[in-house]
Amino acid sequence: MEKEEIEKAVEILKKGGTILYPTDTIWGIGCDATNEEAIEKVFKLKNRDKSKNLIILVESERRLQEYVNVSSLAWDLIDLANKPLTIIYDKPQNLPALLISDENTIGIRLTKDPFCKKLISKLNKPLVSTSANISGEPSPENFSSISCKILEGVDYIINLRHEENMQFASSSIIQLSEDGRIKVIRE
Repeated sequence: MEKEEIEKAVEILKKGGTILYPTDTIWGIGCDATNEEAIEKVFKLKNRDKSKNLIILVESERRLQEYVNVSSLAWDLIDLANKPLTIIYDKPQNLPALLISDENTIGIRLTKDPFCKKLISKLNKPLVSTSANISGEPSPENFSSISCKILEGVDYIINLRHEENMQFASSSIIQLSEDGRIKVIRE
């Protein structure tokens, strides 16, 4: 079942589509993070201002290093985190401008979720990950609390884990500057 869901999702993602999928935090809206048209669809579906950046998920240390310079401090934080951790890195590369903030930063989470790891690996590209809600509305705590607008607005809904309550409501977010400064955005 999981393998078939991943294959269907990858087919949609490669065509520039959007998916609704379970992550290591809550249900997310995702797309190929290298496809600007798909990213535009996510902003439109969420009714989200483009100044509010989206984060991306990667499945491996190697892929993370394709997009940002990862300091030894970042590796330590990733290793020591006891819940999902999104790190905002300086000077991302090889990603669409639409994902990069005005400060030339991007939030990336090295996911530990087995499903997400397999999905990203099969897609062979990073995945946009944003909460499955309209901007300004509460993030859904489980699949059954996702609004009809979101359910109807995505191109594919992963048919797994619909009954689960997610273990984490959100990731911790830390901004790491190249000069070694750390700023906790969300614990």
